[in-house]
Amino acid sequence: MTMKRTVLTFGAISGVVSAALMLATLPFMHRIGFENGLVVGYAAIVASFLPVFFGIRAYRERSGGALTFSRGFAVGLLITLISSACYVATWELIYFKLQPDFADQWTAYALEHERAAGATPEQIDAKKKEMADLKVMLDNPLRNAAMTFLEPFPIGLLVTLISAGVLRRRVVAT
Repeated sequence: MTMKRTVLTFGAISGVVSAALMLATLPFMHRIGFENGLVVGYAAIVASFLPVFFGIRAYRERSGGALTFSRGFAVGLLITLISSACYVATWELIYFKLQPDFADQWTAYALEHERAAGATPEQIDAKKKEMADLKVMLDNPLRNAAMTFLEPFPIGLLVTLISAGVLRRRVVAT
């Protein structure tokens, strides 16, 4: 299996897992809530990057058992980029088509959270402005995509670094 084929195969698997987990939680968001949504969301992101490890391992095994850290890192990084692109595409679909009132729901939650914490009227007004500014940014598809990319990519990068380090192996000449 060539590097290109490995990256495309495992990148697609990781991307499909990422998209499927995101879409599967969508009907339950009102039950999960915004606070627990972060935990559930990041757990799903970590789970979706498991194919990075298996992709690097598959590449190593099909390359005669030898793998340098840099080659493993390259394979993992490319898988991570494909998966992150799938994550972004799925979020764009959710934000703009499936749940176009997401920013309004998040704003309502944030303001209620501030009130429950005993915020002053000035603090609540500041939070309203902050959330309005965030909505303007999220309503721009390119900014939304850039911000969304920053959610999964660092986790994928960490999984890539760990996997490339754990899976590196030199072949000893006999």
